[in-house]
Amino acid sequence: MDERLQRQLDFSLEIDKEKDVFRQTHLSGHGRHENDAEHAWHMAIMAYILREYANESVDISRVMLMCLIHDVVEIDAGDTYAYDEEGKKSQKAREEKAKERIFSLLPDDQKEEMIELFDEFEAAKTPESKFAHSLDNLQPLILNNSNGGGDWKEHGVSAAQVYGRQRQTQLGSEKLFEITDQIIKDNIRKGNLKADEGAVSDGN
Repeated sequence: MDERLQRQLDFSLEIDKEKDVFRQTHLSGHGRHENDAEHAWHMAIMAYILREYANESVDISRVMLMCLIHDVVEIDAGDTYAYDEEGKKSQKAREEKAKERIFSLLPDDQKEEMIELFDEFEAAKTPESKFAHSLDNLQPLILNNSNGGGDWKEHGVSAAQVYGRQRQTQLGSEKLFEITDQIIKDNIRKGNLKADEGAVSDGN
Protein backbone atom coordinates (compact mmCIF):
# COMPACT_ATOMS: atom_id res chain seq x y z
CA MET A 1 0.00 0.00 0.00
CA ASP A 2 1.37 3.44 -0.87
CA GLU A 3 2.01 5.97 1.89
CA ARG A 4 -0.78 8.36 0.87
CA LEU A 5 -3.48 5.72 1.07
CA GLN A 6 -2.08 4.38 4.33
CA ARG A 7 -2.27 7.84 5.91
CA GLN A 8 -5.83 8.33 4.66
CA LEU A 9 -6.87 5.00 6.15
CA ASP A 10 -5.08 5.79 9.42
CA PHE A 11 -7.08 9.02 9.66
CA SER A 12 -10.28 7.20 8.76
CA LEU A 13 -9.73 4.75 11.60
CA GLU A 14 -8.74 7.49 14.06
CA ILE A 15 -11.95 9.46 13.57
CA ASP A 16 -13.94 6.38 14.58
CA LYS A 17 -13.01 7.44 18.13
CA GLU A 18 -15.40 10.39 17.77
CA LYS A 19 -18.20 7.89 18.40
CA ASP A 20 -16.90 7.54 21.98
CA VAL A 21 -17.01 11.27 22.78
CA PHE A 22 -20.32 11.84 24.55
CA ARG A 23 -22.08 15.18 24.83
CA GLN A 24 -24.40 16.60 27.50
CA THR A 25 -27.33 16.50 25.07
CA HIS A 26 -29.62 13.47 25.17
CA LEU A 27 -31.15 11.76 22.16
CA SER A 28 -34.82 12.46 21.50
CA GLY A 29 -37.29 10.32 23.40
CA HIS A 30 -35.24 10.81 26.58
CA GLY A 31 -32.57 8.50 25.20
CA ARG A 32 -28.93 8.21 26.19
CA HIS A 33 -26.37 10.98 25.74
CA GLU A 34 -25.57 11.51 22.07
CA ASN A 35 -22.00 11.21 20.84
CA ASP A 36 -20.07 13.69 18.72
CA ALA A 37 -20.34 11.62 15.55
CA GLU A 38 -24.13 11.48 15.84
CA HIS A 39 -24.26 15.22 16.47
CA ALA A 40 -22.12 15.93 13.39
CA TRP A 41 -24.14 13.60 11.15
CA HIS A 42 -27.41 15.12 12.34
CA MET A 43 -26.13 18.66 11.76
CA ALA A 44 -24.94 17.85 8.25
CA ILE A 45 -28.29 16.40 7.17
CA MET A 46 -30.14 19.33 8.74
CA ALA A 47 -27.86 21.78 6.92
CA TYR A 48 -28.80 20.26 3.58
CA ILE A 49 -32.52 20.10 4.33
CA LEU A 50 -32.65 23.64 5.76
CA ARG A 51 -30.23 25.33 3.32
CA GLU A 52 -32.98 27.56 1.89
CA TYR A 53 -33.08 29.42 5.23
CA ALA A 54 -29.46 30.57 5.22
CA ASN A 55 -29.18 34.36 5.32
CA GLU A 56 -26.83 34.29 2.31
CA SER A 57 -26.20 31.94 -0.58
CA VAL A 58 -23.92 29.12 0.59
CA ASP A 59 -21.87 26.28 -0.85
CA ILE A 60 -23.85 23.58 0.95
CA SER A 61 -21.24 20.87 0.41
CA ARG A 62 -18.73 23.06 2.25
CA VAL A 63 -21.23 23.68 5.05
CA MET A 64 -21.89 19.95 5.41
CA LEU A 65 -18.19 19.12 5.53
CA MET A 66 -17.67 21.74 8.25
CA CYS A 67 -20.50 20.13 10.19
CA LEU A 68 -18.90 16.71 9.83
CA ILE A 69 -15.38 17.69 10.95
CA HIS A 70 -15.95 20.50 13.44
CA ASP A 71 -15.84 18.24 16.52
CA VAL A 72 -13.16 15.77 15.37
CA VAL A 73 -10.73 17.60 17.66
CA GLU A 74 -12.77 16.50 20.66
CA ILE A 75 -11.26 13.01 20.26
CA ASP A 76 -8.31 14.52 22.15
CA ALA A 77 -9.77 17.71 23.62
CA GLY A 78 -12.99 16.23 24.99
CA ASP A 79 -16.41 17.83 24.76
CA THR A 80 -16.79 21.26 26.35
CA TYR A 81 -20.37 21.90 27.41
CA ALA A 82 -21.80 25.04 25.85
CA TYR A 83 -22.46 26.59 29.27
CA ASP A 84 -19.29 25.44 31.05
CA GLU A 85 -17.52 28.78 31.50
CA GLU A 86 -14.54 27.24 33.30
CA GLY A 87 -14.02 24.61 30.60
CA LYS A 88 -14.17 27.27 27.88
CA LYS A 89 -11.04 28.92 29.30
CA SER A 90 -8.84 26.07 28.11
CA GLN A 91 -10.96 24.91 25.19
CA LYS A 92 -9.11 26.71 22.40
CA ALA A 93 -5.67 25.54 23.53
CA ARG A 94 -6.87 21.93 23.87
CA GLU A 95 -8.52 21.99 20.48
CA GLU A 96 -5.56 23.61 18.70
CA LYS A 97 -3.25 20.87 19.97
CA ALA A 98 -5.74 18.19 18.95
CA LYS A 99 -6.24 19.76 15.52
CA GLU A 100 -2.54 19.51 14.75
CA ARG A 101 -2.18 15.90 15.86
CA ILE A 102 -5.32 14.48 14.27
CA PHE A 103 -5.22 16.25 10.92
CA SER A 104 -1.48 15.54 10.64
CA LEU A 105 -2.39 11.90 10.11
CA LEU A 106 -3.56 12.91 6.63
CA PRO A 107 -1.36 13.63 3.60
CA ASP A 108 -0.17 17.24 3.77
CA ASP A 109 -2.57 18.60 1.15
CA GLN A 110 -5.58 17.09 2.89
CA LYS A 111 -4.29 18.17 6.28
CA GLU A 112 -4.20 21.77 5.03
CA GLU A 113 -7.69 21.45 3.57
CA MET A 114 -9.19 20.09 6.81
CA ILE A 115 -7.44 22.68 8.98
CA GLU A 116 -8.63 25.46 6.67
CA LEU A 117 -12.22 24.21 7.00
CA PHE A 118 -11.92 23.81 10.77
CA ASP A 119 -10.46 27.30 11.18
CA GLU A 120 -13.12 28.79 8.90
CA PHE A 121 -15.83 27.21 11.04
CA GLU A 122 -14.25 28.48 14.25
CA ALA A 123 -13.90 32.05 12.92
CA ALA A 124 -17.58 32.14 11.84
CA LYS A 125 -16.98 34.94 9.34
CA THR A 126 -18.03 33.37 6.01
CA PRO A 127 -21.66 32.66 4.98
CA GLU A 128 -20.89 28.93 5.11
CA SER A 129 -19.40 28.98 8.59
CA LYS A 130 -22.17 31.19 9.94
CA PHE A 131 -24.79 28.80 8.64
CA ALA A 132 -22.87 25.79 10.00
CA HIS A 133 -22.91 27.45 13.43
CA SER A 134 -26.67 27.90 13.12
CA LEU A 135 -27.02 24.14 12.78
CA ASP A 136 -24.52 23.49 15.57
CA ASN A 137 -26.84 25.49 17.83
CA LEU A 138 -30.20 24.36 16.48
CA GLN A 139 -29.53 20.62 16.57
CA PRO A 140 -29.08 20.28 20.35
CA LEU A 141 -31.83 22.86 20.92
CA ILE A 142 -34.48 20.77 19.17
CA LEU A 143 -33.32 17.62 20.95
CA ASN A 144 -33.46 19.34 24.33
CA ASN A 145 -36.85 20.83 23.54
CA SER A 146 -38.17 17.39 22.57
CA ASN A 147 -37.06 16.12 25.98
CA GLY A 148 -38.85 18.79 27.99
CA GLY A 149 -35.73 20.90 28.45
CA GLY A 150 -34.19 18.20 30.63
CA ASP A 151 -30.57 19.10 29.93
CA TRP A 152 -31.17 22.77 30.70
CA LYS A 153 -32.91 21.88 33.95
CA GLU A 154 -30.16 19.45 34.93
CA HIS A 155 -27.49 22.13 34.55
CA GLY A 156 -29.53 25.07 35.80
CA VAL A 157 -29.19 26.95 32.51
CA SER A 158 -30.85 30.35 32.21
CA ALA A 159 -32.70 31.74 29.20
CA ALA A 160 -30.11 34.53 28.98
CA GLN A 161 -27.35 31.92 28.57
CA VAL A 162 -29.26 30.20 25.79
CA TYR A 163 -29.97 33.49 24.02
CA GLY A 164 -26.30 34.40 24.33
CA ARG A 165 -25.30 31.28 22.46
CA GLN A 166 -28.16 31.37 19.98
CA ARG A 167 -27.30 34.83 18.65
CA GLN A 168 -24.80 32.95 16.46
CA THR A 169 -27.80 31.18 14.97
CA GLN A 170 -29.20 34.56 13.96
CA LEU A 171 -25.98 35.44 12.11
CA GLY A 172 -26.43 32.39 9.89
CA SER A 173 -30.20 32.25 9.60
CA GLU A 174 -32.79 34.77 10.71
CA LYS A 175 -35.54 32.24 9.99
CA LEU A 176 -34.01 29.53 12.16
CA PHE A 177 -33.48 32.08 14.91
CA GLU A 178 -37.21 32.89 14.82
CA ILE A 179 -37.92 29.21 15.54
CA THR A 180 -35.21 29.19 18.21
CA ASP A 181 -36.77 32.25 19.87
CA GLN A 182 -40.16 30.53 19.96
CA ILE A 183 -38.66 27.39 21.51
CA ILE A 184 -36.80 29.38 24.19
CA LYS A 185 -39.86 31.41 25.13
CA ASP A 186 -41.96 28.26 25.31
CA ASN A 187 -39.43 26.67 27.66
CA ILE A 188 -39.38 29.78 29.86
CA ARG A 189 -43.17 29.55 30.17
CA LYS A 190 -42.92 25.86 31.05
CA GLY A 191 -40.26 26.53 33.68
CA ASN A 192 -37.57 24.53 31.87
CA LEU A 193 -35.32 27.59 31.57
CA LYS A 194 -34.59 30.06 34.34
CA ALA A 195 -35.92 33.47 33.33
CA ASP A 196 -34.07 36.71 34.14
CA GLU A 197 -33.83 40.21 32.78
CA GLY A 198 -31.35 39.06 30.13
CA ALA A 199 -33.82 36.58 28.71
CA VAL A 200 -34.98 38.62 25.77
CA SER A 201 -34.33 38.10 22.11
CA ASP A 202 -32.82 40.68 19.78
CA GLY A 203 -36.27 41.08 18.25
CA ASN A 204 -37.87 42.35 21.47
